[in-house]
Amino acid sequence: MQLSTETIQVGSIILSAIAGLMLIFLRIRAGKQPITLRKIIIPPVGMSTGFMMFLAPMTHIPWGWGLAAFGTGLLLFSFPLVVSTRLERIDADIYVRRSKAFIFIMLTLFIIRIALHSVVEQYMSIPQTGALFYLVAFGMIIPWRLAMVNDYLRLYKLSS
Repeated sequence: MQLSTETIQVGSIILSAIAGLMLIFLRIRAGKQPITLRKIIIPPVGMSTGFMMFLAPMTHIPWGWGLAAFGTGLLLFSFPLVVSTRLERIDADIYVRRSKAFIFIMLTLFIIRIALHSVVEQYMSIPQTGALFYLVAFGMIIPWRLAMVNDYLRLYKLSS
């Protein structure tokens, strides 16, 4: 049985929505527990395994498009996450300060992603589109987590 392109697109949107809602839920929950350097670093390290997808020829995209997607995540989409995420020291522990803007930012980024998907899919296959948006997401998470590492180390040094 072969799945239609429309079925795959709808499934992709549904899975993206579920993943986005889980991210929001986990982020809200994480604010109630102390954060560690390991908890900051693990997500981008785990996400980096996604680069294995580029071993499959069906996900190959032009280098320029890949660099543009990564740069868009790096320079544009990471900014709201970096400015809305702050760490704070409470007694001996460091916590992520909950931002009321975080949910709005995540929903806005999701809507932009869905809107861009329909445009990009006109020029690329579904696996290539997935690869392109993976690069946007990876470009977005790197500066965000580096900013969190910087804040964490600054607060950690204050207690030493």
